[in-house]
Amino acid sequence: MNDHRPTYARIAAWLLISLIVSSPASAAAQETIRQATAPEALEAPKVQKLPIASLLSRASQDCSTATALGKVLGTSRELQVGSEASAGVGLKTYAQTLALQDHEIVLTFDDGPLPATTRPILDALSRECVKATFFLIGRNAAANPDLVKREVREGHTVGSHSWSHPAATLRGLSESAARTEVTKGMNAVDVAGWGEAGPDGKPHVPFFRFPGFADTAPLLQFLKAQGVAVFATDVWAEDWRPMSPQVQLRFLLGRLERAGRGIILLHDIHPQTAAMLPDFLKALKERGYKVVHLVPAAGTFPTNRISAGWTSETEPIVERVLSQYRPRSRPDAHVKRHLSCVGRWGCNGRVRGHGQAARSRGRLSRHL
Repeated sequence: MNDHRPTYARIAAWLLISLIVSSPASAAAQETIRQATAPEALEAPKVQKLPIASLLSRASQDCSTATALGKVLGTSRELQVGSEASAGVGLKTYAQTLALQDHEIVLTFDDGPLPATTRPILDALSRECVKATFFLIGRNAAANPDLVKREVREGHTVGSHSWSHPAATLRGLSESAARTEVTKGMNAVDVAGWGEAGPDGKPHVPFFRFPGFADTAPLLQFLKAQGVAVFATDVWAEDWRPMSPQVQLRFLLGRLERAGRGIILLHDIHPQTAAMLPDFLKALKERGYKVVHLVPAAGTFPTNRISAGWTSETEPIVERVLSQYRPRSRPDAHVKRHLSCVGRWGCNGRVRGHGQAARSRGRLSRHL
């Protein structure tokens, strides 16, 4: 049975309050009690919200400390890149690349953003305090502006990769259509990331990578006139080919070890790349690689040129792609004769056997 009678402690408290209230300072005491028990005084203290800039500054300081202590891979330095180079950079396509030191690398990602894969990639970069360069497809940026804003907010460099990444490449389009692909893509990235077009009609980040590395002389001149730097790559993982994250990691590390430095191409639209990246960043740290962050600047920038023995690795690939879209030539008279003879009926009106018709079709395919 519960005892509801007042306890001695409660009785003592009542007597104390009575003495306070009956004292000459009772009015002041009552006001103190009223303020202490007012509803607003009992509310939980409000947490002051820090502006985004303050949060980013604090995160940057935390990254600097963690990098200095060797807890994360980090970003070793910034490299300012202008648009005054005579051509693009990246040895897969051009005979020059960025002037990187041994074991310095630049991380680049193409074709995003896509929520399922870009988010974990950004998470992995954030955990290791690494800054990368993203070359976005315009329509993907327009569809996922929150991811573009996050890339900008977290200090990554966000360039452009055309509006739609046409299958025939920009080289397979008319010059007018190709320019539209370039400018429409840049505008979409700017609006998604910054909420407006770039100043003076130029992109916020004047970095561009050709889809499929299929550049043209007129487009290179057009981009240079707009103050836009063009990037290819030095090392790629070929992550457009299906493979497990473990195989991709070994493949990429092997190529990087042979190159020793360079611009690395990955794609933030592939699940295998998103799954591989944390282990890749860990391996970079263990092997003593340093990450260089590209940032836009005016004027020229230092490059390393290859004078002898260099050939483009991407040009044969571009030619194979374009060959699928070129109109085929009209068959000559010999081929036309075969064309008229293919099928069950022969050229002389005689019925062909199945084997004879098949042989004729084989000869035709070789001509076309």
